[in-house]
Amino acid sequence: MLNNYVRSNFFVKVKTAVDLGVVNIGRIFWYRLGLVVGFNLVKGLKTSIEQGDFFREHSGNYNVELEANDQWLNKQTYFGRQFNSSSEMPNWHQSCLINVAVKQPSRPWWEMADFDDELGDIKGVWEASRFDWVLSFAQQAVLGEKESVIKLNDWLNDWLQKNPPYLGVNWKCGQEASIRVMHLAMASVIMGQHKCTTKTLLDFIKAHLARIAPTISYAIAQDNNHGTSEAAALFMGGSWLVENGDEDGERWCQQGRKWLANRAKHLIDADGSFSQYSTTYHRVMLDTYSMAEVWRKSLDLPLFDGIIYIRLDAATDWLFNMTQFETGDAPNLGANDGARLLPLTGGDYRDFRPSVQLASALFVKKTAYDKEGDWNQPLKWLRVQKPILSNKKATSLDMPLGGYGLLRNKRAFVLLNYPRFRFRPSQCDALHVDFWLAGENLLRDAGTFSYNAGQEVIDYYGGTQSHNTVQFDEHQQMPRLSRFLLGGWLKTGFKQELKVEASEASIAARYKDRFNCQHIRAVKLTGQSLLVEDQLSGFKRRAVARWRLSPGNWRINGHQIASDEYVIAIESDVGISRLELIEGRESRYYYLEEAVPVIEIEINKPGIIKMEFRF
Repeated sequence: MLNNYVRSNFFVKVKTAVDLGVVNIGRIFWYRLGLVVGFNLVKGLKTSIEQGDFFREHSGNYNVELEANDQWLNKQTYFGRQFNSSSEMPNWHQSCLINVAVKQPSRPWWEMADFDDELGDIKGVWEASRFDWVLSFAQQAVLGEKESVIKLNDWLNDWLQKNPPYLGVNWKCGQEASIRVMHLAMASVIMGQHKCTTKTLLDFIKAHLARIAPTISYAIAQDNNHGTSEAAALFMGGSWLVENGDEDGERWCQQGRKWLANRAKHLIDADGSFSQYSTTYHRVMLDTYSMAEVWRKSLDLPLFDGIIYIRLDAATDWLFNMTQFETGDAPNLGANDGARLLPLTGGDYRDFRPSVQLASALFVKKTAYDKEGDWNQPLKWLRVQKPILSNKKATSLDMPLGGYGLLRNKRAFVLLNYPRFRFRPSQCDALHVDFWLAGENLLRDAGTFSYNAGQEVIDYYGGTQSHNTVQFDEHQQMPRLSRFLLGGWLKTGFKQELKVEASEASIAARYKDRFNCQHIRAVKLTGQSLLVEDQLSGFKRRAVARWRLSPGNWRINGHQIASDEYVIAIESDVGISRLELIEGRESRYYYLEEAVPVIEIEINKPGIIKMEFRF
């Protein structure tokens, strides 16, 4: 029995390696070997930057239509929420999550461990060094707050003093360095200083590009937003140097152009789906390309490769259809690391409308939202003209390349997530259903919480139990091979095409896992209810269907679960052995955890479970 398990586990790992791609694995191996042996050029980098003014005092007329993001005004805001009611300068080496500081912060970055149990989640240290505050201070400066320019330069000089080039944890990740470059570039556009930039800022940008370029092959091997971010930083930073008289930037600019086109073609499917199967990371990718396009236009540079505009048009439509107009929120689908890459408004972190509106204006040449609102502020700050034409209304839609069925009527929205993995999945969420009514998320995904808060957290939030789907025999839909890697990628074996008739829409899909457990899920949305039918077979002991509810006064009465507003009816053709309302956990914001009610329905032999959510 043990030999069978070992043999099966071996074949899962081999198959996963094939799915990841030999070229990508080779790039990762070569990158790590280069750091150990020392032939990667990044280990030989040395430079010094003299402190000075990064930005000059703003000179220009105040636009009464502009509203600044005030989330950094007299407070510190990380991961989309306020952490500290103080305007003091951050400690660049201390985690905002657990208030623990990096030990020996002046070591070369490649000598520092990827994960430190004492420090916890490294993102808590990196967050302040992403420079969200640069955008906020630049906005305040344009609105006439002269102290903001002083503060901006003081903070940047302090960061440089505490993080000299290539020393310390804040130089460890090429993507983190790239986000700094993009934020500084956007701040320079906001302040009108991108064509007449100070020497201190140009030297700072150049030091970052020298760090990013030698390791971009590692970023490309990830097949995710590391590659898009680093490509954008090289393009923007390289052309920035050239514009200000430094021809060394040309090679970085061309390298960035090449990879921006390559990543758009490879990572974004024709239906707009992105490689990371995540709404948050989809926004990161979309904001990255939006910033690159704003930058290209601001310097009047040649157009990108046409494939970029084709794929970004589709990717914009993807996020537009996922986003609820009433609130700006979207399903908490896939991994969620708390990133909002272009925080030019003071709205909620979970409001996706500003990103959708900007991308729509740039790539679709239409407005996503006609009315006036915060979602128009990025256009105004970045001098992007609001298109006259309007986008079509969101409708029921099937995106088969990414594996998303969207059902919609006047009041309700349903997402069925079925497995079509061309890239590595991050969560066991096959056949998960998200349900929204008038912008309120009533059946929801748990999120992520943290990438380094212990194995129990990783297993819970990345596991089958954190999604509105079925778990067989207490095993996961896909085995976890490492912190960021699942094996045994599922495939949709059958799919009933999306059907739309009047106010009704339906879709169905099936998968079979590595233990031959089979789940067929049929979803139907009507004007009064959501109906989900699950046909379950192949398991040995039990199948448990879970429905994660919005917080509220939910009560069980027989086979019905009711709140003050809604009723959920459960039935099965083989008898229900257990129907419980338990307490689960969810994380809508990174490193913030809340309790939610969860329905668990258990059957002990093959059969059908039906759930009807009446509204």
